[in-house]
Amino acid sequence: MSTKTFVTHNDMKQQEIPQPTEAELELLTVLWSLGTATVREINDKLNERRTDGKEVGYTTSLKLLQIMVEKGLAQRNTDNRTHVYEAAYAQDEVQRNLLQRLADSAFEGSAMQMVMQVLGNHDASTEELDEVKALIEKVEELRKLKS
Repeated sequence: MSTKTFVTHNDMKQQEIPQPTEAELELLTVLWSLGTATVREINDKLNERRTDGKEVGYTTSLKLLQIMVEKGLAQRNTDNRTHVYEAAYAQDEVQRNLLQRLADSAFEGSAMQMVMQVLGNHDASTEELDEVKALIEKVEELRKLKS
């Protein structure tokens, strides 16, 4: 049975998710899709996904991953010569944190204003609107159960 050795930054407060930059968020998206991966695998997937035609170099991805480990956004398994990285937080945790920060800073904490802005500026499909309606119904049901 092998054990994994992960290098993380432990000076963070419990439950405090660091704010990722746009570039770090792009790498996190790749990490969430791959699970665990080497720098080469991450860099290749990152370049496959890019739509702007600008290729990201291997050393740029490596440096960003090293910074992300220091910030606590990623973990690095150092058991083998080739280091393997993975996201330190689940995708939904980071998304929830980013949305909460956006709601607090740009919409004065109003989820309604934020949702209205998104729906007003996005051509939502019928399926997306149905999902939003279903989510509202689910939230209403949960509130009824709590009261």
